[in-house]
Amino acid sequence: MNDVTSTAVRPRKRPMKLSTTVTLMVCSVIGSVLLLAFALWFWQISNATRDGVKETALAVARTLADAPEVKRGLRLPPNSNVIQPLAQAITTRNDLLFAVVTDMQGIRYSHPNAAIIGQHFIGNDLEPALNGNENVAVNRGVLAPALRVFTPVYDDNHRQIGVVSIGISLSKVDEQVSRSRWAVMWTLLFSALMGTLGTWQLVRVLKRILLGLEPYEISAQFKQRQAMLQSLKEGVIAVDADGRVTLLNHAARQMLLTNNPSGETSHGPLMDELLTVLTTGNALQDRELGHNGLLLLCNTVPVRSQGAVIGAISTFRDKTEVSQLMQRLDGMVNYVDALRTTSHEFMNKLHVILGLLNMKSYDKLEGYVLQTAQNYQTDIGAIQHRIKSPVVAGFLLGKINRAKERGFTLTLADESLVPENPNAKQVTVLVTVLGNLIENALDAMSNQVEGEVSLLLHYQDGWLIGEVSDDGPGIEPDHIEAIFRKGFSTKGDNRGVGLFLASQQLTELGGTITVESEPGVFTQFFVHLPWDSERKTA
Repeated sequence: MNDVTSTAVRPRKRPMKLSTTVTLMVCSVIGSVLLLAFALWFWQISNATRDGVKETALAVARTLADAPEVKRGLRLPPNSNVIQPLAQAITTRNDLLFAVVTDMQGIRYSHPNAAIIGQHFIGNDLEPALNGNENVAVNRGVLAPALRVFTPVYDDNHRQIGVVSIGISLSKVDEQVSRSRWAVMWTLLFSALMGTLGTWQLVRVLKRILLGLEPYEISAQFKQRQAMLQSLKEGVIAVDADGRVTLLNHAARQMLLTNNPSGETSHGPLMDELLTVLTTGNALQDRELGHNGLLLLCNTVPVRSQGAVIGAISTFRDKTEVSQLMQRLDGMVNYVDALRTTSHEFMNKLHVILGLLNMKSYDKLEGYVLQTAQNYQTDIGAIQHRIKSPVVAGFLLGKINRAKERGFTLTLADESLVPENPNAKQVTVLVTVLGNLIENALDAMSNQVEGEVSLLLHYQDGWLIGEVSDDGPGIEPDHIEAIFRKGFSTKGDNRGVGLFLASQQLTELGGTITVESEPGVFTQFFVHLPWDSERKTA
C-alpha cells in the first residue's frame, strides 16, 4: 500500500531551465562551428605556409641558377671552390639547410660539409631536374629531413649544365605552421568568449521577454488559460496590433455563427469596435451591438505593453437571454402581485361574510355570496375556461389587475381559446410578446382618462393567432416600419428593446408579428405563433 502511495505522489521531474537549455544549445552550435573553422583554417594555413616556403626556396634556387659564378664554376672541376663560397653565403643569408649545386652527373659542387664536395648527390628526387624539370620533394640526404627544391642550370646557349638544389629543414617549416596555428587559436578563443557573452545576453533578453517564466511554466499557464477561456459562457475575441484575430473562444464561435447560413464566422460589428479601440486606445464599455439576429452586450478594452497599444480584447454576451430572463421575472412579479391582490380581496370578502353572519342578515349574505360567485365566474372562471395553459392564464389575470390599477380595462374576447401546450419555449415567447404589447398599449394610453385594451387569442391547426388592440393615440405612419428595430422608441433613451425582442423571438420560432394603426383612433397588432397543443382541432 505504501509503495502504491509513494508511486502516486512521486513528483514529476522538473524540465531543464531555459537558461541552461539555451546555453547548452548555443554553446554546442558555437563550439561545433569553431572546431570546424579551426580545422579548415589550420588546413588552409598549413598549406599556405608550405606553399610559401616552397615558393621562397624556388625563388632562391632560380636566383642561384642564374648566377654567372655558378655557370662558370660548372665548367671547372668540383674542387675549384668557385661555387662553394656563393652557396654558403646564400645558405647563411636565407637560413637554409643547404644549397647544393651539381653537374649533369649528379656530382656536388657545393655543400655545407665541404668534405663531401665531389661526391654523388643522394636521392632519386634529383632525376627530374637532370631532365630539365623543376621538382619539389621531401627527402633526407646527408643532413636532416628537408623540403628540397630542384631547378636546372642552363648556360648562355640554353644548354643544361647542372642542377641547383635548395633544402629547408622540416622543423623550420613546422615552426612557421605552429606560429600560424597559435594565431588561429587566439582568434578562436576570442570568438568563443564573444559567443559566451552573446549567449548570456540572449538568455537575459529571453527571460525578460518571457517575464521570467520557464517554458514549462508558460506551457502550463497557456493550457490553463485556454481551458478557462473555453469554459466561459461569455464570448471572447482578441486582435493584435495589426487587427488580426488571435483569440476566439468556443462561446464566441457559437454566438458569431448563430443564424449564419453560410457557416462562416462573421464578426463585422465586433471588429469595428476592436479596430476603434486599437486606433484610439480608449475602452468602450457596455455597448449594445446587433449581430445575426442577436443583441450583444460588449465590452472592449485595449491591451498595452510599456505604454503602447499592442492589441485589443472584447468580451460579449447575448443580451437577448438576459432580457428574456428579466421578462420572465417581470411576469412572475406580475403574477405574484395578482395573487396578492386576489388574496386581499378574498380576505375582504370573508370579513364581509363574517359581518353579515354576525348581524344575522342572511338575505343580504345570500345575495353577496351569489354576486361574488358571479363575479368569479365572469373574471377568473371565464379566463380559466378559455385559457387552458395555467402560465398564460395567471399572466392574463395579472395584466387585467395591472390595467385596473392604472385606470384602464383589459378584456379577453369571448371567442378566445388557448389549449394547453407542453412546449415551454412557445409559452414563454407568447407571454413575452403579449407582455410587451399590453404594456406598450397601457403606456400609450397613459395620458388618457380612460381606455381599453382588447385581446383575442385563438388556436387553429397548430397555430395560435393573437390580436392586441387599443384605442390609444396610434402610431405615426412614418414609424410603422421602424418600431421593430432595436433602439427605436418614442419614450426616451435606453428604450426600444421590447418589440425588437418580441419580433426576434417570434422569428426564431417561425412566427410573425404585424401592426395596423390609425393615429388618434386605434392600434392593432397581429401575432401568429406555432402552438404545439395536444389538441389537433380547436
